[in-house]
Amino acid sequence: MLLRTFGWSFGITAAGLALAGVLWGWHGLAIVAILSVLEISLSFDNAVINAGILRKLNAFWQKMFLTVGVLIAVFGMRLIFPIIIVAITAKLSPWEAVNVAINDHDRYEALVTGAHPAIAAFGGMFLLMIFLDFIFEEREITWLGWLERPLAKLGKLDMLSVVIALVVLVIAGTTVATGVPVHGGHGEIDKAETVLLAGVGGLITYLVVGGISGFFEDRLEDDEDEDGDEEAGEDGEGSGAAEGAAAAGSNGPTAGQVAGLAGKAAFFMFLYLEVIDASFSFDGVVGAFAISNDIFEIALGLGIGAMYIRSLTVFLVRKGTLDDYVYLEHGAHYAIGALAFILLATIKYDISEVVTGLVGVVLIGASYWSSVVRNRRLEGDSSQSDDDKREVTTGV
Repeated sequence: MLLRTFGWSFGITAAGLALAGVLWGWHGLAIVAILSVLEISLSFDNAVINAGILRKLNAFWQKMFLTVGVLIAVFGMRLIFPIIIVAITAKLSPWEAVNVAINDHDRYEALVTGAHPAIAAFGGMFLLMIFLDFIFEEREITWLGWLERPLAKLGKLDMLSVVIALVVLVIAGTTVATGVPVHGGHGEIDKAETVLLAGVGGLITYLVVGGISGFFEDRLEDDEDEDGDEEAGEDGEGSGAAEGAAAAGSNGPTAGQVAGLAGKAAFFMFLYLEVIDASFSFDGVVGAFAISNDIFEIALGLGIGAMYIRSLTVFLVRKGTLDDYVYLEHGAHYAIGALAFILLATIKYDISEVVTGLVGVVLIGASYWSSVVRNRRLEGDSSQSDDDKREVTTGV
């Protein structure tokens, strides 16, 4: 299971490190290895979130996530995206931007770093919406019940998450976006307009992609419910067989859930996954310049890390980890919320990637341990219940 899931990641790691050693020597190999670890440490919560979405998709779209999705993640977000940002912000042609990236590493670093406020605002708002929609949703299982239950009641107000996100964006635009240090430490610049526009863009992207995928998912579930009702009626109204089918439907997943989403619903859910991955990669791409300003070293190192995140996502789905450790998704969403605010703060302040990574690790680690404690308690209650039944039966 482990080798089957992580086999491609192990193979690409070996090939990537070997290539780095040939092209850049031991120094380049070390840089690529460090960048890989950086990407993994910053994106572990991404794997948990992705797993929660990926398990809704059918086998075909899960394979798409591991093939086409990897190409988008590695080449699109880690190699092409920074060049596009440079071309737009510096008003260069794509070919000029590629030339700068390859031949003028210092200028390329300065241009990408200069675009960081827009990148952070876009990604920060997208991630913030994911977090807000999660904590305002009513759910049976809560991790921090004292906080999540009252917030779920507040969540019944329409568009509350959008309103809060816009308030946060306005605060960011009037605080951290003013007096942004220029790369190299030579003065400050006002980036309020850029941050506001990019933040609204991130909000719109979330509403469009998430809204469309949610629409098709809900419609598919409605169709499955209608089909289930029709089949139950045809098999025998009021019969024991119908009652058995109803019981099976209430205690386990429906046929549609077992097969997973397909068609338009799966396509837009796949797009949603890719945008989430892109939002998570923003801080890694920009933070990588603290280690190297060579575009190919960055792309190779972050690409290797991205492969492990993809493999870990599939591993979590296949092992049913999110079902066994029910608070993991809560911890991952809290980590997303923290990352969103950290991204917005980095518009003006320099926050170490170590801090960003540790916040996610601590929150997910705490949710994992809480899940373990919960499972042990449930096992203890079950054992006690069995003992009570045995005493009643035997009269002991």
